[in-house]
Amino acid sequence: MNVTLRQLRVFIEVARLQSFSRAGDEIGLTQSAVSRCVRELEAEIGLKLIDRTTREVQLTDVGGNLVSSVSRLLTDLDDVLREIREIGQQRRGRVVVAASPTVACRLMPQIIASCGRDFPYVTLGLRDDVQSDVVRKVKSGEVDFGVVIGPFSADDLISEPMMTDAFCLVARSDHRLAAQGQVAWTDLEGERLVMLDYASGSRPIIDAVMAEYNVTATVAQELGHSATVFGLVDAGIGVSVLPWLSLPLPANSSLVARPLVPRAERTVELVRRRDRSLSPAAEAVWGLIRQLPARAEDLR
Repeated sequence: MNVTLRQLRVFIEVARLQSFSRAGDEIGLTQSAVSRCVRELEAEIGLKLIDRTTREVQLTDVGGNLVSSVSRLLTDLDDVLREIREIGQQRRGRVVVAASPTVACRLMPQIIASCGRDFPYVTLGLRDDVQSDVVRKVKSGEVDFGVVIGPFSADDLISEPMMTDAFCLVARSDHRLAAQGQVAWTDLEGERLVMLDYASGSRPIIDAVMAEYNVTATVAQELGHSATVFGLVDAGIGVSVLPWLSLPLPANSSLVARPLVPRAERTVELVRRRDRSLSPAAEAVWGLIRQLPARAEDLR
């Protein structure tokens, strides 16, 4: 049996309006085209569905049974198609994003809030992991895409820079460097440093800049989270070099942040698999992240 969706929709309209001509006007077909669709449907089923006279259209018993059954099916089909269209219009779906801790803490809360406001039927999940785990989860497909610290390059991933992030000195307000409006990298000579460890994407960049300016300093502590760094600096263990995305500083602390000059930058990049397209919902979230300011210092 080769019954088409078009034939069924035409038949339902004829039954609803009890007129071939009015049904044709409603769905944009000529009366002859409507009649042909109904005849073809009857031929496929092998039963008469409509009794035609010059003055009226009357459903047969079989035709009445078909209307009630097909109407439910078409309603269900329309609901499914509407849901698919909403997915295609970036309005429904689940998206999981992985980001390194400083990025997750500073950038992603406002993205989640924006997503809830702009795409209420998109569920956005966040995974905060060290950079190596973010990259692994993107490659394995555990997450839709990731936000990492760059510059970043991998043959099987596509990366797109979205923001630059510079570095600052974090010190107690009574430290000698806190009185300066900005701090030169060379001013760190001889200081005791409380640093993020090498799981952080920023640590190799900081080491390279300090080597460039021949700065010799003692790394007193290496830690995995900026919150712990703040605590140790506040306790007087040393000063720290952190990206601006690690801020804001803890409330009610004695800490201050000062720009480090000359400006050294790291990039924040979006990464996704090269061999897999993003879903419409993931594309929507990707687009939200791209709307963030180009510099981390400009975040509000």
